[in-house]
Amino acid sequence: MISIAGVIGTGLFLGTASALMNGGPLGLLLGYIFVGSISYCVMITIGEMISYLPIAGGHIKLAERFVDPAFSFALGWNLWYNWTVTLPAELSAAATIINFWHPGVNNAVWITMCLVVAVGINMSGVGVYGETEFIFASIKVVTIVGLIIFGIILDLGGGPNHDRIGFRYWKDPGPFVQFYGISGMTGRFLGWSRAVTQAAFAYSGLEVVAMAAAESKNPRKNLPKAIRRVYIRILLFYIGGVFVIGLLVPSNNPLLNVNSDNASASPFVIAINQAGIKGLPSASVINAALLTSAWSAASSNLYISSRGLHGLAASGNAPKVFLRTSRSGLPYVAVAMCASFSLLAYMAVNTSSGMVFTWFSSMCATAGLTTWFGIGVIYLRFRKGFLAQGHKMSELPYSSRFQPFAAWWAIGASLVTLLFSAWEVFLRDNWSTATFMTNYLPMMLFPVLYVGAKIWKRVPIVKPNEMDFHSGIAEIEAMTHADVLPRNIVEAIWMKLT
Repeated sequence: MISIAGVIGTGLFLGTASALMNGGPLGLLLGYIFVGSISYCVMITIGEMISYLPIAGGHIKLAERFVDPAFSFALGWNLWYNWTVTLPAELSAAATIINFWHPGVNNAVWITMCLVVAVGINMSGVGVYGETEFIFASIKVVTIVGLIIFGIILDLGGGPNHDRIGFRYWKDPGPFVQFYGISGMTGRFLGWSRAVTQAAFAYSGLEVVAMAAAESKNPRKNLPKAIRRVYIRILLFYIGGVFVIGLLVPSNNPLLNVNSDNASASPFVIAINQAGIKGLPSASVINAALLTSAWSAASSNLYISSRGLHGLAASGNAPKVFLRTSRSGLPYVAVAMCASFSLLAYMAVNTSSGMVFTWFSSMCATAGLTTWFGIGVIYLRFRKGFLAQGHKMSELPYSSRFQPFAAWWAIGASLVTLLFSAWEVFLRDNWSTATFMTNYLPMMLFPVLYVGAKIWKRVPIVKPNEMDFHSGIAEIEAMTHADVLPRNIVEAIWMKLT
């Protein structure tokens, strides 16, 4: 359940508002399909490597084996940056959601409340984290499935006003938005590109299955299953969700602007009010479910970033102080360090919480796309070395017929998306320092880290015939066993879902 919904957060529930406003219903849908194709290619790419070598550290350690230690260093710190910056993004999103109920209360109150919950869960140990995350993930799955079904009913006229919407909003105000009033193809392209950037934030994190590879049971059997099921998440949760949103809410609805003071927190909440469903309870129940999504994502972000920092220290790529753990193995120094960056969310005290969410989500999207680029590079090196040493790709526990084209698509599409993530700032009279800084400045982090590590470590790129495909294989094969067969239809359905 956690692997299905663990990384679904406010990018899907809240961020789609700005994506619909900027791109229109068709631009939003095409943006999510485009980024969905990248994320699917990333998953099958990392799946081939991790199912063969499910080692601690995931793709960060694979980078050291198949590219060079400097690439591993840069990718590791980029991953830490990604999940550390996502934490204040989720906290500011939580403040935006709670403002639906109490618009007059200072955002600092809501940020502090959510931060205490996230830190408390992480400081309580992996057992508490696992239990709470399972509950949160279950709520998210039920919420998104219920909202999709509910949205279809509303679209077909099942609401109190019996208004059959159909594709009305695809005709008026139209399938695309002329971004910033720019006419023609340029305006539509820029609107679509903003939807793509927001979609990258929503999809970011699907690859974390690799981080848990070494801790999973029977990894060579279970990881390929998890990889194969990723298309269910992409089609049902992401693409299905944004398709319904585009049907229910017109792109020119002013409440979609999360940067304003009158945002209604989610397109689904707007759709409920628009359908004539009276009374606070219905919208409040949905908003409460969306709030648990923000809590869950914040808790997950802190967990992943702290473990990533601990792993960097274990590899000698971060100060040794982050190796300190409690008697139960909790890396409390790493947790405290990562949690301290959540204080950036208090920027929402003097600025709109929606605006702060937009800034941080853009920074996270950039870091996530950089990670996808890195995974594609690692795979091409892995494949070259595997074939050079006399192996066949059919020997892998999991392989895809789309390779190596999927890896090349992940590399090329990620770079193009990064390049056009905020292209509108270069047009006449459209300059925005905040947009430029949050979209393009983080792009420089990875090359600077890589060049710096290359100078510092002075280690050459690993040659294909010298790549290590054998260390740890005996232990991995010893853990591999046949799947336990279900005893009844209920167990069979549960195994399919989890």
